[in-house]
Amino acid sequence: MLVSDVIKILEEFAPLSLQESYDNSGLLIGSKNSTITGILLTIDITEDVVNEAIENNCNFIISHHPLIFKPLKRIVGENETQRCILKLIKNDIAVYAAHTNFDNVIEGVNAKIADRIGLANRSVLLPMSDNLLKLITYVPKLHAVSVRDAIFEAGAGNIGNYDSCSFSVEGFGTFKANDLAQPFVGEANKLHTEPEIKLEVILPEYTKLKVLNALLKSHPYEEPAYDLIPLQNTSNRLGAGLVGDLENEMDELEFLNKLKELFNCKTIRHTNLLTKKIKRVALCGGSGSFLLKNAILSGADIFISGDFKYHEFFDAENRILIADLGHFETEQYTKHIFYELITEKMPTFAVRISETKTNPINYL
Repeated sequence: MLVSDVIKILEEFAPLSLQESYDNSGLLIGSKNSTITGILLTIDITEDVVNEAIENNCNFIISHHPLIFKPLKRIVGENETQRCILKLIKNDIAVYAAHTNFDNVIEGVNAKIADRIGLANRSVLLPMSDNLLKLITYVPKLHAVSVRDAIFEAGAGNIGNYDSCSFSVEGFGTFKANDLAQPFVGEANKLHTEPEIKLEVILPEYTKLKVLNALLKSHPYEEPAYDLIPLQNTSNRLGAGLVGDLENEMDELEFLNKLKELFNCKTIRHTNLLTKKIKRVALCGGSGSFLLKNAILSGADIFISGDFKYHEFFDAENRILIADLGHFETEQYTKHIFYELITEKMPTFAVRISETKTNPINYL
């Protein structure tokens, strides 16, 4: 098994094109053509994590937080990041980071938080925009179903909780082939009219090449006609944060204590209790204070995240309960996403969830 095989699994789930502009997800150290002896999954890469990989014959580490994030001017071992890089290279260990691209898919980081809480009716809190395309193509009537099914299989036609979504209308296409053409129907140098189906589907921008390849492979014409139109529509399955509903409403203090237990929190920082029931829950793994306004607009009773600053707690204005569980605490189960994705495709492969404690924050 090669590093590239595992990368393919991760990026089919959360393409690198979904990462934020400031991020550095992807293969950071090593060759994608290296043969894997074992995989170690972690939230952060520390020297102890690297040692754990070496001790367990794991030559591929997948982390949530990128080891290389800020620009490096030298690698001389003067801090932990540099020491890790030197040891990783010396021991021929590849490193891959799956960071904000995993934050920005609805089944990603935030889904793991929602799973533990038990949220239903989920949707993205801040949907991505300018990420959708409309594909319009024209297909001979008898081939419309096979072409449509091929582009569905490649990732087109998904809208919210529905797949295989398309629109079609009948019409007539005309064309005249020249002497160099090999037309599927019609004759060279003669105008031909063909009953066709105009087929329209929506697709995420990151699936464009895959969908176009499926279209060109399945379409019977030598030169299929198609249009790709950028859309300003938002996608309710791509973006930051998540909001959903509890099956049964809970008292605020009862719910906070449940969170403390579920996420093994030493403490939870929160705003004043509002003496109301908790039913609708907004959340964002890691640092999510930038989504507070979106959480309020969503009608959530509570917003769960980490890294809130002192003055940001005032912004709740008694309209929502803020629960700051901590950055690590809200993202700690992300490595289980990696594990499930890889073992589903490679059930017998050596995949290990790191046992090293990497949370740098302690509580007295």
